[in-house]
Amino acid sequence: MSSYGLEVLDRSECVALLGTQRMGRVALCEGRPLVLPVVFTLLDGDVVFRTAPGAKLISAALHHTVAFEVDEYSVESHSGWNVDVVGTAEEIVHPEEIARARALDLPSWAGEVRDRFVRIRAESVTGRRLHSDESR
Repeated sequence: MSSYGLEVLDRSECVALLGTQRMGRVALCEGRPLVLPVVFTLLDGDVVFRTAPGAKLISAALHHTVAFEVDEYSVESHSGWNVDVVGTAEEIVHPEEIARARALDLPSWAGEVRDRFVRIRAESVTGRRLHSDESR
Protein backbone atom coordinates (compact mmCIF):
# COMPACT_ATOMS: atom_id res chain seq x y z
CA MET A 1 0.00 0.00 0.00
CA SER A 2 1.38 3.40 -0.89
CA SER A 3 1.17 6.36 1.45
CA TYR A 4 -1.65 7.71 -0.69
CA GLY A 5 -4.00 4.78 -0.06
CA LEU A 6 -3.30 3.06 -3.36
CA GLU A 7 -2.08 -0.52 -3.55
CA VAL A 8 0.73 -0.87 -6.08
CA LEU A 9 0.20 -3.99 -8.21
CA ASP A 10 2.98 -6.23 -9.46
CA ARG A 11 3.40 -7.01 -13.16
CA SER A 12 1.78 -10.46 -13.00
CA GLU A 13 -1.37 -9.07 -11.36
CA CYS A 14 -1.47 -6.25 -13.90
CA VAL A 15 -1.28 -8.73 -16.79
CA ALA A 16 -4.04 -10.82 -15.19
CA LEU A 17 -6.25 -7.72 -14.86
CA LEU A 18 -5.54 -6.73 -18.48
CA GLY A 19 -6.93 -10.10 -19.49
CA THR A 20 -10.28 -9.35 -17.83
CA GLN A 21 -11.12 -6.40 -20.07
CA ARG A 22 -11.92 -5.90 -23.76
CA MET A 23 -11.89 -2.11 -24.08
CA GLY A 24 -8.93 0.12 -23.29
CA ARG A 25 -7.49 3.47 -24.30
CA VAL A 26 -4.35 4.08 -26.31
CA ALA A 27 -2.60 7.41 -25.78
CA LEU A 28 -0.58 8.97 -28.59
CA CYS A 29 1.47 12.12 -28.43
CA GLU A 30 1.80 13.50 -31.93
CA GLY A 31 2.13 17.18 -31.16
CA ARG A 32 -1.06 17.26 -29.09
CA PRO A 33 -1.94 14.30 -26.83
CA LEU A 34 -4.67 12.07 -28.21
CA VAL A 35 -6.44 9.27 -26.30
CA LEU A 36 -8.50 6.80 -28.32
CA PRO A 37 -10.61 3.79 -27.28
CA VAL A 38 -9.72 0.39 -28.74
CA VAL A 39 -10.94 -3.17 -28.44
CA PHE A 40 -7.87 -5.19 -27.49
CA THR A 41 -6.49 -8.52 -26.41
CA LEU A 42 -3.10 -9.83 -25.35
CA LEU A 43 -0.59 -11.71 -27.51
CA ASP A 44 2.59 -12.95 -25.85
CA GLY A 45 2.06 -10.39 -23.07
CA ASP A 46 1.69 -7.48 -25.49
CA VAL A 47 -1.44 -5.42 -26.19
CA VAL A 48 -2.86 -5.99 -29.69
CA PHE A 49 -5.72 -4.15 -31.37
CA ARG A 50 -7.22 -3.74 -34.83
CA THR A 51 -7.27 -0.41 -36.59
CA ALA A 52 -7.84 1.34 -39.87
CA PRO A 53 -5.46 3.88 -41.43
CA GLY A 54 -5.11 6.92 -39.19
CA ALA A 55 -3.24 8.22 -36.16
CA LYS A 56 -2.83 4.85 -34.41
CA LEU A 57 -1.45 3.16 -37.52
CA ILE A 58 0.89 6.09 -38.22
CA SER A 59 2.27 5.87 -34.67
CA ALA A 60 2.82 2.15 -35.17
CA ALA A 61 4.50 2.62 -38.56
CA LEU A 62 6.87 5.15 -36.98
CA HIS A 63 7.49 2.91 -33.92
CA HIS A 64 6.47 5.65 -31.50
CA THR A 65 6.27 5.09 -27.77
CA VAL A 66 2.62 5.02 -26.70
CA ALA A 67 0.69 4.45 -23.52
CA PHE A 68 -2.27 2.14 -23.01
CA GLU A 69 -4.67 2.17 -20.08
CA VAL A 70 -7.45 -0.07 -18.85
CA ASP A 71 -9.42 0.17 -15.65
CA GLU A 72 -12.43 -0.93 -13.69
CA TYR A 73 -14.11 0.95 -10.88
CA SER A 74 -17.19 1.17 -8.71
CA VAL A 75 -18.63 4.59 -8.01
CA GLU A 76 -20.76 3.12 -5.22
CA SER A 77 -17.91 1.52 -3.27
CA HIS A 78 -15.23 4.09 -4.19
CA SER A 79 -12.92 1.29 -5.30
CA GLY A 80 -11.25 0.18 -8.49
CA TRP A 81 -7.99 -0.42 -10.29
CA ASN A 82 -6.06 0.70 -13.32
CA VAL A 83 -3.25 -0.79 -15.39
CA ASP A 84 -0.93 1.23 -17.61
CA VAL A 85 1.24 -0.22 -20.37
CA VAL A 86 3.97 1.85 -22.00
CA GLY A 87 5.85 0.56 -25.00
CA THR A 88 6.72 0.84 -28.63
CA ALA A 89 3.83 0.55 -31.08
CA GLU A 90 4.37 -1.46 -34.23
CA GLU A 91 2.18 -2.67 -37.04
CA ILE A 92 2.08 -6.44 -37.32
CA VAL A 93 3.28 -7.11 -40.87
CA HIS A 94 4.94 -10.55 -40.90
CA PRO A 95 2.52 -13.07 -42.49
CA GLU A 96 2.85 -15.59 -39.64
CA GLU A 97 2.23 -12.90 -37.02
CA ILE A 98 -0.74 -11.53 -39.01
CA ALA A 99 -2.20 -15.04 -39.04
CA ARG A 100 -1.75 -15.25 -35.25
CA ALA A 101 -3.43 -11.86 -34.82
CA ARG A 102 -6.34 -12.83 -37.08
CA ALA A 103 -6.86 -15.98 -34.96
CA LEU A 104 -7.38 -13.87 -31.81
CA ASP A 105 -10.85 -13.14 -30.49
CA LEU A 106 -10.57 -9.52 -31.59
CA PRO A 107 -13.75 -8.24 -33.23
CA SER A 108 -14.06 -4.81 -34.78
CA TRP A 109 -16.75 -2.89 -32.91
CA ALA A 110 -16.60 0.03 -35.32
CA GLY A 111 -18.67 -0.01 -38.50
CA GLU A 112 -15.77 0.32 -40.90
CA VAL A 113 -13.26 -2.36 -41.81
CA ARG A 114 -10.32 -2.43 -39.43
CA ASP A 115 -7.99 -4.94 -41.04
CA ARG A 116 -4.62 -3.74 -39.68
CA PHE A 117 -3.15 -4.95 -36.39
CA VAL A 118 -1.04 -2.94 -33.95
CA ARG A 119 1.04 -4.41 -31.16
CA ILE A 120 2.29 -2.43 -28.19
CA ARG A 121 5.51 -4.05 -27.00
CA ALA A 122 4.99 -3.90 -23.23
CA GLU A 123 8.16 -2.32 -21.87
CA SER A 124 6.51 -1.09 -18.67
CA VAL A 125 3.38 -2.52 -17.03
CA THR A 126 2.20 -0.84 -13.84
CA GLY A 127 -1.02 -0.73 -11.91
CA ARG A 128 -2.74 0.48 -8.79
CA ARG A 129 -5.80 -0.53 -6.81
CA LEU A 130 -7.94 1.84 -4.79
CA HIS A 131 -9.79 0.32 -1.86
CA SER A 132 -12.78 2.01 -0.30
CA ASP A 133 -12.38 3.37 3.22
CA GLU A 134 -14.71 0.62 4.48
CA SER A 135 -12.56 -2.22 3.11
CA ARG A 136 -9.30 -1.06 4.71
